[in-house]
Amino acid sequence: MTTSPDPRPAEDPTPAAPDAAPATTPATDQGEPERRVLRRALRDTLLLLLVLAVVGVVVGALVSGAAGVWGALVGVALAAFFCGVTIWSMGRTVGASPATTGAVVMGSWIAKIVVLVVVLAVLRGQDFYDRWVLIAVLAVGAIGSALLDYRAVQRGRVPYVQP
Repeated sequence: MTTSPDPRPAEDPTPAAPDAAPATTPATDQGEPERRVLRRALRDTLLLLLVLAVVGVVVGALVSGAAGVWGALVGVALAAFFCGVTIWSMGRTVGASPATTGAVVMGSWIAKIVVLVVVLAVLRGQDFYDRWVLIAVLAVGAIGSALLDYRAVQRGRVPYVQP
């Protein structure tokens, strides 16, 4: 009498260790160190924008009253938009080719400039905000965000070579 082979797969006779970590594939972990750097940059930037909003509104109110408050709020909103678009564009291109990354970053930069020009055109001639407070808050937000992004990249543990 001949028996047919069992169609079920054979079980592995060696049991897995209970504390063994699951095997990860490079596709699963690809880009994770870069994403951690971007999350840190986003967290630090959000904290900067929160502090900048509070300090900007207080200083704006002391310097120029309600117009200073509005200038600070518009400045923080523009800074948040600029910082958010930068971090978003970098996050979208993690693992992409340098050409794709360059195209997305350049496109986002152009979009930021267009938004800035439109906002400044809309605000031109308006007197509900203080221009100098807006400029100061926007400058502090942009420079501070760039420094925080630099710090996140400098302290990030990103391997040079993907295994």
